[in-house]
This record gives sequence, C-alpha cells and structure tokens, in this order.
Amino acid sequence: MSFFDRKKLNAVPENVDLSELERDSRYRIFSGRTEIFISAVLVLFAVFQLYASLSGRLPQQILRYGHLGFAISLAFILYPTTRKSSRRKVNPLDVLCSVAFLTVVAYFIGNFKALQLRAGDYTTLDTVMAGVGLFLVLLACWRVVGPPIVIIASCFILYGLMGSRGLIPVEMPGFLAQRGYQLPRVITHLFITTEGVIGNPIGVCSTYIFLFILFGAFLEKTGIGQFFIDLANALAGWAVGGPAKVAVLSSALQGTVSGSSVANTVSTGAFTIPLMKSLGYAPEFAGAVEAAASTGGQIMPPVMGSAAFLIAESVGVPYSHLMLVALVPAVLYFSGIWIMVDLEARRKGLRGLPRAQLPPAVPLILQKGHLVLPLCAIIYFMLSGFTITRSALWGVAIAAVVPFLRRSTWVSPRRVLEALPLSARNIVSVATACATAGIIVGMVTLTGLGQRIGTGMFQVVGGNVFLGLLCAMITSLVLGMGVSTTSNYIITSTVAAPILIQLGIPLLAAHMFCFYFGIIADITPPVALAAYAGSAIAKSNPFRTGVNASKLAIAAFLVPYMFALNPKLIMIGGTFSEALPMILTALVGLFGIGGGLIGYLNAPIGSCWRLLLVAGGLGLLIPGTTSDLVGVSLILAVYGLNMRKRRGEAA
Repeated sequence: MSFFDRKKLNAVPENVDLSELERDSRYRIFSGRTEIFISAVLVLFAVFQLYASLSGRLPQQILRYGHLGFAISLAFILYPTTRKSSRRKVNPLDVLCSVAFLTVVAYFIGNFKALQLRAGDYTTLDTVMAGVGLFLVLLACWRVVGPPIVIIASCFILYGLMGSRGLIPVEMPGFLAQRGYQLPRVITHLFITTEGVIGNPIGVCSTYIFLFILFGAFLEKTGIGQFFIDLANALAGWAVGGPAKVAVLSSALQGTVSGSSVANTVSTGAFTIPLMKSLGYAPEFAGAVEAAASTGGQIMPPVMGSAAFLIAESVGVPYSHLMLVALVPAVLYFSGIWIMVDLEARRKGLRGLPRAQLPPAVPLILQKGHLVLPLCAIIYFMLSGFTITRSALWGVAIAAVVPFLRRSTWVSPRRVLEALPLSARNIVSVATACATAGIIVGMVTLTGLGQRIGTGMFQVVGGNVFLGLLCAMITSLVLGMGVSTTSNYIITSTVAAPILIQLGIPLLAAHMFCFYFGIIADITPPVALAAYAGSAIAKSNPFRTGVNASKLAIAAFLVPYMFALNPKLIMIGGTFSEALPMILTALVGLFGIGGGLIGYLNAPIGSCWRLLLVAGGLGLLIPGTTSDLVGVSLILAVYGLNMRKRRGEAA
C-alpha cells in the first residue's frame, strides 16, 4: 500500500474526495523510488523535531527556521500547483522552489550568530534572501491553505508600505494613518526577526503542535479510532436514535485525540452516516449530525485544535489549565447536540439498533480498553505539572508500546512507524498557515495597527460589550470562510481580542471566544467544510446540510457569549461550585432551545409554543436569577400545556 494513498490511510469512503473539501488534503501521490525518497525526508523531519524536543539544545530561531525549511520545501513537493495539475508528477519549477527555500533557510541558519551581531543593520544579501524566503512562504501558503489568507497577509504588507515615509507615499484616513516603512525594513522585520514568519505561531507549531500531531498519528495507527466507534455503539447504539447518538459520542471520543473537523467527519461518518440513513434519518440531518459532532472535536480536551496551543502561549497559561477551562464549554456543546438528536429521533419515532447487533461493552473494554492508556497518561502528566513537551513525549512513547500489551491489538512495527511520516506530512499545512499568519502579526506589531483598530472599534461599539462580541463573532465567521482555524484564531485574536479586553472581558475568555467562533465556521454556511464532507458521504444537499449542522450546534453559538459575559462559567475568577448552577441551568436552557428548534418536547409543538420554548431557553443562558426564573417558568408552562393537550387527545 502506498503511504500517500490518503483514502486507504484514513478509511475515507470511496465517494468522498477530500481534496475537493479540504485544500490541505490535496496531496500528490508518489510511487517507486520517489515515494521512498519523500518518505525518508518526512521521517527525517519527524526525527529532527523529536531530537529538538528531547535535547532542548537548539536555539529557538534555528529550530523555527529548521521546522519552516522542512515544511515549506515539502509543501512545494507534496501539493500540486493547482487543482487541475497532475497529482502523480512533480513539476521542475516546484523542485526549484523547494531547493530555493532550503537555500534561504541554510543561509540564515549558517549566519545565525552574524545576523544577531548586525541586527537592525542587515546587508543587501540578507534583505534579498529574506525577500525570496518571504515570497516562497506566501507562494506555498497559496497552494496549501488557499488564496484568502495570502491576500489578507499581502494587504497587511501593503498597509505597512503606505504612509508619509513609506514606499507608497499615500496617507491612510482616520485611525489607520501611520508613517509607513520602506520595503527592506518590512522584509527583514518579517523574515529575520522573531516578530514575523519565525514568530510565536511557528514557534508553537514547531514544538507543542507537532508533538501532539505525532501523538495523534501514533494513536491512529494503533486503531483507537475503531475502538471509539465500537465503544460508542456498545454504550448508545441501542437507545432512541441510537446511530445518531453513536455519531455524537464517537466524535466526542475521537475529538479527544484529533483536532480536525473534516478528518473527524469522514473517519467516523463513513460508519455512522449510512447507518443513520438506513434507520430513517433524512440525508441532510444525518450528514449534519456527524459534521456538528466532529467539529466539536476541536474544542474537546485533551488534544484540541492546533490554535489551542497558541492560546496557551499567547495568554501565558499552562495548557493543563486551558484543558480544564475548555471542558465545560465542550460538555455543553456535545450535550446540546445530544439533546437535539434525541428530540428529533423521538419526533420521528426512530429506534436504536437491536442489542444483538451491537458489541458487548464489557468484553470490548477488556480486550481493547488499554488503547486509551496513552490518552489517560497524557492527561495525568499535564495535570501533574509536567511541561507540554514532556507530557507529549511520554504520551508518544506509551502510544508506540501500548498496542503490544495484548495479542488482540497487535499491529506490525511498520504500521506503528508510519506515524512518523504521517505526522510530518500533516504538520506541513499547519506550519504554512502559521508562517503566513506570522506575517500578519508582524505587520500589526510593526505598524501598531492592532491598537489603532482597537481604538477605532471601541469608539464604534461605544463601550457596548454585546456589540463588541457580535463584531468579533462576525469577523471570525467571515474569516472562517477562507482561512484555516489556526490562521483564523491568530488574525482574530490579534485584531478583535484586544477590543474585547478593553470592554472588560478577561484575557483568556476573550481569546477563547475568538477560538470558538473560528471553529464554528466549519459548519456555518455558505462555506462549511465539515458539513460539506458530511453531505458528500450522505449524498445530500450541501447547503441544507450546513444549515442543519448550524441548528444542531446552536450551543456553540451561545456558549461563548455565556462565558464571555460570565467568566465564572469556565472557572475564571470562580470555582467549580460556583460554575455548577450555571452549567445546570445552561443544560435546561439548551433543552428548551432544542425543543423549540426541533418542534418536539414530550409531543409535537405548535409554532407559538416553539417560540416560547426558545425564549425560555435563552433566558436560562443569560446570567441572572430573574432571567433564570422566567426561563424555567416558560419551559415548564409549555411542557405542562403540551402534556395536558397530549392526554386530552389520548382520551
């Protein structure tokens, strides 16, 4: 089997072409000596990263340049130039670009000490090499991630060149006015200093993110994904709407080790979506359930989306603390989907699978339960005070050994070692996005644009917290149409988070708010990649699937407002005992909203009652005793009246 056959590697259904759904899945397919050579380079990349993490001897700039050198040069080889380009042949120009970037990186690593000595007084050759490197980063990002983020980064560069002293002597209006910079100053700032391409985003990518992607790759090779699906079947397959609940539960479990919405959708959806359709769920609803549940994987600890590591680094909190903070919103998210799925199943009278067709839970856990040991270990290490790097390395070591603890889970050593090139390949798109996002961050710091936009937006919203949150949400959702979650978070947190902080929202809550809405973009039409992946498997209308997914994930649109307006919900400035009443009222509120949107509570509900249920649910989500009492009263009233009506009809 070719290592580069994505469908075989990830059990993607034959009718689904990931390259049409996710740009960073459009790999070239190699064979023969070329495959051996590329696989060797990928393994070398992984070994370089492991050496850097284990030894801790490499200076940060050299580690970042080395990481970027591997990632960008591989991007030109692994990804075809356009969608119509051959995926089985490498263009000579791509080889030239790859070698050129390696030359640039070798120059800066080789002259590392000299560059430090002449910081701020760079030579013409320094500037030329930096310019070539910057251009190749943008070119690779255009190919791997897509044009939107490259266009945004280019606009930021263009802005930095404008001004009375800039290369382009054009004065910007209002709060955007600045002095401007010459091209050499911009180029060297972005590629040589740690404020640009090799800044914080690529620093986090070259350490924490890579190790957790490697950890996930090892778990994937040990078969933990199939174990999660079997376990979800055993626990929930028999219940009302069983297959849909299996999708929610298995995606939540899969989300503990994976941080990709689309990958989660196609891996678990290959089993759950056809099963849901066979038992009576509409194709649009079946695809939406899987997409909404899989998108939640990015907010499910311990292995969240890549941007979560950037949050920990940016805010300055331990990742273990971030895991605890993220747990409550994740539980509310999946609870909201579970409630919606249950009500839809009851409305349509959909039953679960016969228990005889399901795997028994206890024997399954006894045979394969040890596969979750790496996951338990990594949580234990992080909560025990180990660094993220040390915890991830221990997790990787345990994941490589754990399948050999029982004969029933043995895999070939070759399959385990395939995790090395797989993780190296998977990091390329993340590193490319982080490098380009670093350009945006670099221009914001150089020009002071973030502070200017913050001041301007603060004046626009007039100090209104809700309007500020609304602006940040819209920004994230719009950016999510064209950029990856990681890039989305970096841009939004750079521009919008400072505004939220000025409005009085705590630092971590502001960053979490931006993070969540960047993720929700994956299921928000018109561009909803996870929903489109689900619709491809379900053979349903993509837009309707996206609308259904947004409806199912209504909690994801509401919970960020809850913890932004009342940070005690995620234990910022409070304890779990203070958060518990809010969690319980939120669950009841989600039940009310779910009943209103589905049109069913204990029986079908009319339109007016549905509106009252939604209003009651929203009341319970708004902080405050009065709103809670009003919300509970409305939900109980509708429930009681509906029950009375049902009894009357039965009589």
